[in-house]
Amino acid sequence: MGFFYSQLFARLPYPTGSYAGKTIIITGSNVGLGKEAARHYIRLGASKMILAVRNLEKGNAAKDDIESTTNCARDVIEVWQLDMSSYASVQKFAARLSSELGRVDIFHANAGVAHVEYKLMEDNEGQITVNVVSTFLLAALVMPKMKEMAAKYNTRPTLTITTSETHAWTPFNERHAPEGGIYDALNEQGKKDPNSLYWPSKLLEVFGVRSIAERNPAPGCPVTVNMANPGYCRSELVRELDTWVVWFLNTFMARSAEYGSRTLVHAGSAGVESHGKYLSDCQVDEPSAFVRSAEGKVTQDRVWEELMGKLEAIKPGVTRNF
Repeated sequence: MGFFYSQLFARLPYPTGSYAGKTIIITGSNVGLGKEAARHYIRLGASKMILAVRNLEKGNAAKDDIESTTNCARDVIEVWQLDMSSYASVQKFAARLSSELGRVDIFHANAGVAHVEYKLMEDNEGQITVNVVSTFLLAALVMPKMKEMAAKYNTRPTLTITTSETHAWTPFNERHAPEGGIYDALNEQGKKDPNSLYWPSKLLEVFGVRSIAERNPAPGCPVTVNMANPGYCRSELVRELDTWVVWFLNTFMARSAEYGSRTLVHAGSAGVESHGKYLSDCQVDEPSAFVRSAEGKVTQDRVWEELMGKLEAIKPGVTRNF
């Protein structure tokens, strides 16, 4: 009932405030939520916006569109390439960020995919690679820069991951896999029914953010790490899905990308009290009952341990950044 009420009746505040002097990065920002969040930030005076996109042509088109509607200076928005299906691309992007940017105030790990066909990307089914492994690899790689900036400018940057209420909808039977075998079980499930992995990928994101915050509690951690549920929005995310359910949701219940993007801007500005929290409808909310249960905590710790092993295999030492 909560999903339907939220979609139909929740009122999300129009973003206000000033982002003058702020440098903001949004992945997956050539379309949809990321693009509209970027438009809000630029409208509110952000000094530098990095659109991190896989397709530079589409990224530049988004840049032109945002510039035309906000009349910002041509040097405010930059388009950088980032392919979340490639660990090498993630590392290259993070290295560029560290060397070229003087500050990172808000980082939106917003890029995500939903597949209906099995696609192996790196060592996992694609949704797990993009939505989970690459997302947390990127978070680990940008964390040192954000911590450095926090100390240098006496400010508190924010890293926010775009997640989903669908984290609560998965039975996550992979939790019954043998020790160290959850990601292997997800990959096997993806071979049988790739469409079933989007919800689990969102659950793993929730587990990941909570794990980071538990190991780095505020206010000791100088970076706020949180997660935002934008609700169901009309976007390119479901472009592979052609079902009557998608048609119904898009026709009668979906939020516009602009409306959903308000949740991202809220999360990017929510402050220390949102550290480790799940944000929905522009307020702190509770994640699923399973996440908050004793079994959920055991599963979270197992998932995190396996994820840390994956990240160490990609780039040794990177997990020390969390």
